[in-house]
Amino acid sequence: MTKQIILNAFEMNSAMHNSHGFWKHPENKRHRGYKDLNYWVELAKLLEKGKFDAVFFADVLGIYDVYKKSKAPSIRDGLQVPLNDPALLVSAMASVTNNLSFAITVSTTYEQPFGNARRFTTLDHLTNGRIAWNVVTSYLPNAARNFGLDEMIKHDERYDIAHEYLDVSYKLWEQSWEDGAVVEDVENKTLVDPEKVHEINHEGKYFSVEGPHLSEPSLQRTPVIYQAGTSEKGREFAARHAECIFVGGPTPERIRYYADDIRKRAAKHGRNPDNLKFFSFLSVIVAETTEEAERKFEEYNKLWSADAAKAQYGASGYDIAEYEGLDPELPFEYTKKTEGGHYKAAALTKDAPEKLTVGDVLNRFESLDRNSIIVGSPEEVADAIEFQFKESGVDGFNLNHLVTPGDLESFIDLVVPELQKRGLYKTEYKDGTLREKLFPEGSSLLPEDHPGSKFRRVVVES
Repeated sequence: MTKQIILNAFEMNSAMHNSHGFWKHPENKRHRGYKDLNYWVELAKLLEKGKFDAVFFADVLGIYDVYKKSKAPSIRDGLQVPLNDPALLVSAMASVTNNLSFAITVSTTYEQPFGNARRFTTLDHLTNGRIAWNVVTSYLPNAARNFGLDEMIKHDERYDIAHEYLDVSYKLWEQSWEDGAVVEDVENKTLVDPEKVHEINHEGKYFSVEGPHLSEPSLQRTPVIYQAGTSEKGREFAARHAECIFVGGPTPERIRYYADDIRKRAAKHGRNPDNLKFFSFLSVIVAETTEEAERKFEEYNKLWSADAAKAQYGASGYDIAEYEGLDPELPFEYTKKTEGGHYKAAALTKDAPEKLTVGDVLNRFESLDRNSIIVGSPEEVADAIEFQFKESGVDGFNLNHLVTPGDLESFIDLVVPELQKRGLYKTEYKDGTLREKLFPEGSSLLPEDHPGSKFRRVVVES
């Protein structure tokens, strides 16, 4: 059977996501609609119509303020601000869908594991097992200050915290409650058997949690674990914990390199590399004809905000404004190490297909990057997606959309049927929880080779 594409809609509960300046487009509804629950309900229906596997909600805990050492460029163009809590949308969106799943981003650096575990168990119950957690360590200096720190925790230590955070979470989800703890024994006046609910008594370097978990086990117990990170620490974290991994890169070859590296690392942890799914990012502008799609691209390009793009690049920890007065012929390079997002920095240095000059880099921010967006007719777009899918070896994509909901509607109406005709995209959903849909050979629970499963309580029958 032909391998089929897994597709997530890349979203954020905000006025704008990665569509810099496109709030000005007359057909863009998101900067007004994101505050309206009905907007998200209708979006959920649209995505299920298009057989999307999930809506993936990105999130941040601060404002991008590295560029020009100011928050103003981000605020002015709505760069992921204003921003609301994505988790609060899920119940409503789940209530009008049967198969669409939901991946929620939560940071291990600033959220406590006990409360987060209850949040995800609750969502897994309410969605009948359609929930995933995108684990991040947070890369914005403003986020650190918002949570009472003078400066960001060092990049590598953030991952050390995340490892322990996941261990605490596994103990709460997998170990604290035995199967069958809820007995509903009217005769003995017992709803829950106390002998089957256990404290976890975790005492570690970063967390101290007594337990027990407050919530009874959900269908998946542990939500599907998503993660993105191509730094050394990020890849090691993914190899140990993640089931779905987002891998960025300027070429299919670079994406394949990172995916293969993580698979090898996972095998060293005793995991089956086949129990990992890899995703890359996808941006599409499609229309009935090539000419119409190109006109749409030019129309979008006129609305592009270079300042917002430069502000977002500040997640790398580098202020692109510091290069604006330099000789454009100079090689682009960093003069210091930052604690920001390493993958952002790598995109213009070690992951770039060729050595870039200062002028090359600055020009990239001035307009939509034609090389990173697929533009064309349905057949042309499907050709490009098929090429990327096969050459990179990924299992699916996070689909970005510039004008919402119009670009999603166009993709569903024009591209999805073409991919289905080629056998590259499902015509019907599989049954089961999100984990069962992604890994049909497994179950709703973590596989036995996943480190989280090692925390399961072994019950010895007397």
